[in-house]
Amino acid sequence: MISLSSEYTDTKGRHAKGWLFYDADCEFCSKIARRLAPVLSSRGLAVAPLQDPRVAPLLSLEPSDLLRELKFLLSDGRQFGGAEAVLAVAGAIWWASPLVWFSKLPSGRRLLAWGYRSVATHRHCHAVSVAQNVR
Repeated sequence: MISLSSEYTDTKGRHAKGWLFYDADCEFCSKIARRLAPVLSSRGLAVAPLQDPRVAPLLSLEPSDLLRELKFLLSDGRQFGGAEAVLAVAGAIWWASPLVWFSKLPSGRRLLAWGYRSVATHRHCHAVSVAQNVR
């Protein structure tokens, strides 16, 4: 078991039950993280950029592998990536629970993984289209 309280704290020195790590260089990812931060905070979870120098050693990842997918780390050491990270976070948010239910259907997890990979592969394109829609 690892202790996030000694490994990673937020800017106010608080210790979270878990951390959702996102790509801060991606406008799409950053926008979602900003929107989720208050929801997660009320559940004892926090968000932080994958680019933080403490994250690669904490997740035992090489810097070259760090930005491949979203990561979710719980204080007990369990780690999730990609669609599994989305499902782990969704399990903590009542209005996101339909994703968890969907994942239990035959082929549900496979479809969610495919959807995650599709968005992740084109996320910089999504950032451009989101920015254009805001204007």
